[in-house]
Amino acid sequence: MTTEKLFQEVYTRFKMHFYREVFRNFDNREATLTTVETFCMEVIYAMDNPTVNEFASFIKISSPNAAYKVNSLIRKGYLKKIRSEKDHREYHLQVTQKYLDYYNVSTGYVDQVLSRVKKTMSPEEWADFHHTLEIILSEQGNDVPPYGLENHQEN
Repeated sequence: MTTEKLFQEVYTRFKMHFYREVFRNFDNREATLTTVETFCMEVIYAMDNPTVNEFASFIKISSPNAAYKVNSLIRKGYLKKIRSEKDHREYHLQVTQKYLDYYNVSTGYVDQVLSRVKKTMSPEEWADFHHTLEIILSEQGNDVPPYGLENHQEN
C-alpha cells in the first residue's frame, strides 16, 4: 500500500469509528444533531469561539443562514452565544458541555490509538512522527487557516 493510500485508510478509519459511535448513541440523546448540524458544530469548535459572521464567512453561507443554524444549535443546547468583552455589539459562539460530550466520542478514540502508537515507538520515532504531523499541519494551513484546535487538546 502506498503512503498516500495508507494515510487515507487511517483517516477513513477514524471517521468510521466516529460515525459508528454517533449512531450507537442516537437512542441516548433527546435532541440529536443532524448531519449538517454536526458539521457546523465541528467547524465552530475548530474555529475556537468564532463570531456568527466569521463562521458564515468560513463555510461560505449568508449571515442569516448561519444565524438560523446557530439558533437551532442553541435551542438544542449544543451552543451558546457569549458577548465579546472587546466589542459589546459582537457575540462569540461557544460550544457547551453537551457538545463536548458528543465530540469526545471521537477524540477519546484518537487519544486511545495515539497512546498505543506511542508505546510501540521509540522516543526518536515519536519525535519524527510529531515532526511529520507538524509538516502536515503546516501544509494544510495553505488551504485552511489555523483556527484554535491547539487550544482544545494537548498531547
